[in-house]
Amino acid sequence: MPTSRNHPPARSATVPPPVPAAHLTERDIDTLQGLLDSLPAPLEPLDVVMLDGFLCGVLLQPQALPVTAWLPLVCDVERRPLPARLDHSGLHALVLRRHAELAQAIAARRWFDPWVFELDEAADPSEVVMPWVAGFSLAVNELPALPALDSAAAIEPLAALYRHLDPDDLEDADALLEEIDQLEPPAELAEAVEDLVRATLLLADLTRPLAAARPQPHRPTLRSGASARAQRPAAKRPPRR
Repeated sequence: MPTSRNHPPARSATVPPPVPAAHLTERDIDTLQGLLDSLPAPLEPLDVVMLDGFLCGVLLQPQALPVTAWLPLVCDVERRPLPARLDHSGLHALVLRRHAELAQAIAARRWFDPWVFELDEAADPSEVVMPWVAGFSLAVNELPALPALDSAAAIEPLAALYRHLDPDDLEDADALLEEIDQLEPPAELAEAVEDLVRATLLLADLTRPLAAARPQPHRPTLRSGASARAQRPAAKRPPRR
């Protein structure tokens, strides 16, 4: 329909939603793990499970960090440089795709599937998710301080995460340890995985609050007879750590 000369078309009052980040497939995750495994000694890279928790810790920083502030830790926990001859473009591209995918989910307070891989049918849920939490803790410890995590409101979500770590690793954290002591251990892996997402989004409310009230994250319903494995990529091998 032609537009009247006296009534120019109104500009849209809404901003179009961002293009969803490319989802990493199971093959992509296997490729990423292979690239991390191929990094030469003495480099100590994260595995994909630790990486996923680490990226969530990165994304909880009050201000977006430049890639150069955190990417070196992915390839070596001591920040040692990669060999000049090494082509790391493929590795970095996959890491940045996962970073973008998680960034969109956390910004929208939307459910995401943590990269957590079941070791065996009888594995304790805390043992399975511990590498993810260790990666998250690495980001909290190595990157700029998160003042909001010192608040009373952070105790509950932090306890839901850090209860999977050795209590001896939590120094000067009496209030956190007290909260952990009051928690029941997760009965199954699905519960522990849900807690990873819930705690991450609750902490995002503290470090990167939204202008309006956020919707509750959607929790996918497990199919009949399925375990938490239905909600995450299958692993062909257990994580290295």
